[in-house]
Amino acid sequence: MRRFLRENSLSLFFLVLLVAAVLGQSFAGQHDYNAEQTEHGAQAVAWGRYVVSSDFWGAIMENWQSELLAVGTMVVFSMYLRQRGSPESKPVGAPHSQTGSSV
Repeated sequence: MRRFLRENSLSLFFLVLLVAAVLGQSFAGQHDYNAEQTEHGAQAVAWGRYVVSSDFWGAIMENWQSELLAVGTMVVFSMYLRQRGSPESKPVGAPHSQTGSSV
């Protein structure tokens, strides 16, 4: 068990971070949703009912779509484009045949 945790600690850390973010968004979203519901004269909903609602999943998809788009484009473009002076960039003068993967 200890070996598994050590070998997968990065994935497990980000999984815990993802779960914490989704839980936090669910509680904050439920609070806002219920405030809006009572403002319009409707009844508040329980957390379990909010989590299966389209309001919650729409908010989740909006947030994660924008984050994945931003990070995804940075990852993909950093594989092919170069920036002088950036430690994350490939060397500017080296051809792609030298910096590309040989696998």
